[in-house]
Amino acid sequence: MNQAQVHKAVFLDRDGVINIDHGYIYQPELFNFIDGVFDACRHFQSLGYLLVVVTNQSGIGRGYYTEEQFAVLTSWMRQQFAEQGIKISGVYYCPHHAEKGKPPYNIQCNCRKPEPGMLHQAIDDYNIDPSQSIMLGDKKSDMQAAAAAGIQRKVLVLSGQNLTETDKQSADEIWPCIQTGLSAVKR
Repeated sequence: MNQAQVHKAVFLDRDGVINIDHGYIYQPELFNFIDGVFDACRHFQSLGYLLVVVTNQSGIGRGYYTEEQFAVLTSWMRQQFAEQGIKISGVYYCPHHAEKGKPPYNIQCNCRKPEPGMLHQAIDDYNIDPSQSIMLGDKKSDMQAAAAAGIQRKVLVLSGQNLTETDKQSADEIWPCIQTGLSAVKR
């Protein structure tokens, strides 16, 4: 029997891990990549990891920007990675916010982190083994989603968020910046 290839992945939150979190970014001209993100992603890719972005985008649900505007920015972002020789395998986003979203986005969903829906979808779509995978996020909700999806290695990247000790305890590792991944990930 011929089984599909199983992959390992690095799941990346977007705002605060890939780009500086200015809040509700949807224009390429306001999107600032975090120093070292290209080097780190190139390193992960060289080790055989798929790169998958999983991002809460309640700005869509709140009416700050549209799914079409998000799609334009995402296409531009992927192109910037491609120009650096990096393939982003997938981008998953949640436009919902149960309290602050406007219809039809004001629902309780299973995709908004800390729920694991986006991660589960990517795992299914790309035949990813969560026990060989890594989550890079800047919030406790990223770590909670990863834990719920069975992601083996949960890493909090310190990128300006105010994190409590409880937040930090939700992670397996804490990196001062994404560049730490160059030396911390060798497999």
